[in-house]
Amino acid sequence: MANDQTEVIAFLEGAGGGPTPEQVIQTHAAIVALYADTALKIKRAVKYDYLDFSTLALREKMLRRELALNGEAAAGVYRDVVPITRDAQGRLQLDGTGEVVEWVLRMARFPLEAELSVMADKGQIDLTLADAMGRSIAEYHHHAPRLPEDGAILIAEIIEELHRVLADMTDKLGQDSVDRVLTALRKAHLQGADLMRGRAQMGWVRRCHGDLHLRNLVMWQGVPTPFDALEFDERLGTCDVLYDLAFLLMDLKHRGLDDAANVTLNAYLHRTATEDHLHGLALLPLYLAVRATIRAMVDVQTAAFQKDPDALIEDARGFMAQARSYLSPQDPALVAIGGLSGTGKTTLAKLIAAQIGRSPGAVHLRSDLERKALFGVDQLDHLPQSAYDPHVSTKVYTRMRDKARLALIAGHSVILDALHGPEAERDAAERLAADLGCAFHGLWLDLETPDRLARIEARKHDASDADAEVARRQAAMDIGTIGWTRLDAGVALARLATKALSVISSDAA
Repeated sequence: MANDQTEVIAFLEGAGGGPTPEQVIQTHAAIVALYADTALKIKRAVKYDYLDFSTLALREKMLRRELALNGEAAAGVYRDVVPITRDAQGRLQLDGTGEVVEWVLRMARFPLEAELSVMADKGQIDLTLADAMGRSIAEYHHHAPRLPEDGAILIAEIIEELHRVLADMTDKLGQDSVDRVLTALRKAHLQGADLMRGRAQMGWVRRCHGDLHLRNLVMWQGVPTPFDALEFDERLGTCDVLYDLAFLLMDLKHRGLDDAANVTLNAYLHRTATEDHLHGLALLPLYLAVRATIRAMVDVQTAAFQKDPDALIEDARGFMAQARSYLSPQDPALVAIGGLSGTGKTTLAKLIAAQIGRSPGAVHLRSDLERKALFGVDQLDHLPQSAYDPHVSTKVYTRMRDKARLALIAGHSVILDALHGPEAERDAAERLAADLGCAFHGLWLDLETPDRLARIEARKHDASDADAEVARRQAAMDIGTIGWTRLDAGVALARLATKALSVISSDAA
């Protein structure tokens, strides 16, 4: 049979004259053989409702499309597409001159340890790397071509496809689970259709990666780099950039990396620097849920190729539970963290953000970053003292509250991380929450001046420009009456975070 790949797979595995690989990775749609410095990838001869690799010609076409899609973003990883041929003696050869029996994508072999999925398994995805992921994906989307497609129709097609495919998986996923997820997806789609169309008109529907989870990110030349973009269906690869990002956020959450998911989202929002995405956060629960449901479907399909499918089936059920949780209503809240420089406002915000509001946690708006953005400089560039004049600070606070308003209206919780020294700024934050009818939680961090100075001196690679002189001047400020909950910032960070979350929880009760 023309599509019997038994002989080709054996060749890739080292039988029949082929080199012996160090590892062979098999998925529902591809087989990848890893050698010393090269990776060889073939498409499986399969046909699903959403994917067709059933002929040699289609497999060649899709490999060439994969090369074209990834060649720029992952320059150096992707090399070429070559045939596996049969010589006159009937032996298979890589890139020979005989009859073509299969097509292969030839890539550079990168260390397994460089794959972000492996790094996640080893506990190596910290918040610095999460921040880099968010910035890298923002850059990827910046260069993605805009396409004139209706975002609402694109998601509707995916939901209908899920309906068809999951109908045959109820024995694995449970009829009730499938019904509940599909019903919730349709309801959320109906509610968000106008916003999806509006975002498409703004240019946020693009030819994206399409399969952006941790297994398709690699540390390449020191940067988290997307590779293996979805190539088999241009329509599936065309989507809202937030839907593309949602796959990564969902994957991080599925692995229990909640803080990393939150930091990735916030880094993306800051890097893209558009209020459109704050407004678009209203769609994030739907996008996350669709992505989780897709992963459940793929797990069930992949399980069919495994000798022991139980683990994948259990994982698929976990994805379905995740999808339901994303679509559970949750009221947004505004949390304001104030305190003098060196009290640890940003550190606390990062510790608690993932646990506030709906997934993947609160939008974290930091005055230091907003000030740098206002002046159009990198977050580590030092600003002159004039950038901290009162009228400039007023602009920064106003900018933060304007952004917070958009996110809160979209249903997403927000943390305002700033000095909040002037009483008027604290009052303005409270008024914003009152105007929108959402919960407000004000936290003020207290720390003695010598301890603040020590922390400031120890800072490295931080966006704050505050130095020891600034800290001393702040100590003499008249900050008026603090009506927010005051917390001792000198305690252990875990204890401080627990106390802050307890205050927020009790305020909401």
